[in-house]
Amino acid sequence: MFKQQSTALQTKFNLTPDQCQETLRLLTSFILTIFAILSPNPSLTWPAYGIAYLLAGGSVILKTGRSISKGDLFNENSLMAIATIGAILLGEYPEAIAVMIFFSVGELLEALAVNRSKRSISALMTVKPTVANLSDNDYIKQVDPSTLQVGDTIIVRPGEKVPVDATIQTGQSTLDVSALTGEAYPQSVSVGDLVLSGAINLDRPLTLTVSKPYTESTVAKILALVEQTSANKTNTEKFIRKFARIYTPIVAICALGLAILPPLIFSGTWQTWIPRALVFLVISCPCALVLSVPLAFFAGLGATSRQGILIKGGNYLEALNQVDTVVFDKTGTLTHGAFTVIDITVITPWTVTTILPFIAAVEQHSTHPIAQSIVKYADLDLTPFQVTNLHEVAGRGITATVNQHQLIVGNPAFIAQHQIKLPEQPDSVTDAQVLVAIDGQYVAQLTIADTIKPDAATTIATLRAQGKQTSMLTGDNHLAAKNIANLLKFDTYRANLLPIDKVTAIKQYQQAQPRPMKTLFVGDGINDTPVLTQADIGVAMGGIGSDAAIQAADIVIMNDTLAQIPLAFTLARKTRQIVNQNIIFALSTKIIFLGLGTLGLASMWGAVFADVGVTILAILNSLRLLHQA
Repeated sequence: MFKQQSTALQTKFNLTPDQCQETLRLLTSFILTIFAILSPNPSLTWPAYGIAYLLAGGSVILKTGRSISKGDLFNENSLMAIATIGAILLGEYPEAIAVMIFFSVGELLEALAVNRSKRSISALMTVKPTVANLSDNDYIKQVDPSTLQVGDTIIVRPGEKVPVDATIQTGQSTLDVSALTGEAYPQSVSVGDLVLSGAINLDRPLTLTVSKPYTESTVAKILALVEQTSANKTNTEKFIRKFARIYTPIVAICALGLAILPPLIFSGTWQTWIPRALVFLVISCPCALVLSVPLAFFAGLGATSRQGILIKGGNYLEALNQVDTVVFDKTGTLTHGAFTVIDITVITPWTVTTILPFIAAVEQHSTHPIAQSIVKYADLDLTPFQVTNLHEVAGRGITATVNQHQLIVGNPAFIAQHQIKLPEQPDSVTDAQVLVAIDGQYVAQLTIADTIKPDAATTIATLRAQGKQTSMLTGDNHLAAKNIANLLKFDTYRANLLPIDKVTAIKQYQQAQPRPMKTLFVGDGINDTPVLTQADIGVAMGGIGSDAAIQAADIVIMNDTLAQIPLAFTLARKTRQIVNQNIIFALSTKIIFLGLGTLGLASMWGAVFADVGVTILAILNSLRLLHQA
């Protein structure tokens, strides 16, 4: 009946087919009700009222029948069914239909709001691959990633996303995994390496063997996680559900007493007290609480996800309001986790311009991260520099001949080992030092550091302004940790920690006296899995690429931006405010109207406002959260 119109609504307003049909049913019910009110012909009025009621309330009646068959006699659907059927028996047809229309509109608005929140959450999954190149007997065809099977051979060309988790069969290349792990630098891969779905191939074609079906791949797990975010109920939601299960039968019994006791005991008339009881029944429906409180948390999850903050459930969003201590890992969390040249000191007659090509020519043959950072920093054409007699001592340094010059590049101990006289090194050095000797003479020093993220200082300052205590736990040496802690103005820090030591430190915070602390730990999501689990809330920075991070962390910062942490606290606080507003507004309105209904001062239209009107206003109030981000 409504199929064609439903399709048009679905396209224009992004509704589901069921929502489109429900919208058309309610519009038709409203039009028929107006027609019945205005029609002078009684033979048309009654059928119009009947059809209008069934269109608006048919689903409610069906739900009531199903719940009664399961032994659930008291819920919002049964209250609506009883009240409206009673109103019809009393001849209040437009009022009965209006109650059903507005009740159904409230449920439809809730469904639309939840869908909107889901779209906000799902929108952050821009890394989702949409196509795979399946190789079958040297014939390549494009297929949906979900159709791939373990053992299939796929081709990933430069610029394409890896569709599923797979192992490299042939080829070597570099991958952009920043959207998955937050790692700033490309990842070099070769035969035998596992690559994750969602990574972008940068250089050369790769032939891969599928190691996991799409449903078990990294990206699919995140998408599944998105769909499950509403499953973890908050304490407030659980309380409201329990409250409704107790409250609903009590008010139903009160309504029954209001209908029969005054006529039986105080000589009241049935015509007076039965309508009052029906009005009381409609007013007492707990829809506003039952619908708006979970929706507020869902909208809060949508607001955070729009900012790249994936929270696993409303319970964690609510728990953010209790956190008083925020603890950070250092490497890869507060710092980039990648080395950068921050200073070069050169002894004459050499200059930075003349010596840097020699150093880079040697370091280009090393895979060590520090060596690669020097080559990247130089960014020079090194083909004129011929390197021979190269010998590398892993983790210490390299010796080589470059254009007839003998070079030694490495840490101070490595240079000293070659009987090169060095300047005195200060005891307070916290960054890596690369020294250079040419033809037996010390000539240069490069300072290499894992640089602090640009938003780290403002993030710590904002958290402290929010009243949070801040701490840093790191496996680095004491001097390096002290330097970072002083620069970022942490309240406390601890250094030289193994992963198990970090767990112990978190436990100490949680067991502190006289007041235990509620902790939130921020880590890179891979090496810090134990402490992410131990903390009251674990936050993985850019940890999407790690199964361990997905399992251990309660919150994942998709874009690896520290500033999202205080923003998460802000959105959690605003969500709590909206929830409190909805609870206070719903309960206070109902108490007032229940009193008016008992005294006969509230009509069925007043009951509609006290129930459905309050519900709609509370839902709209919850949706404000989606505009906070």
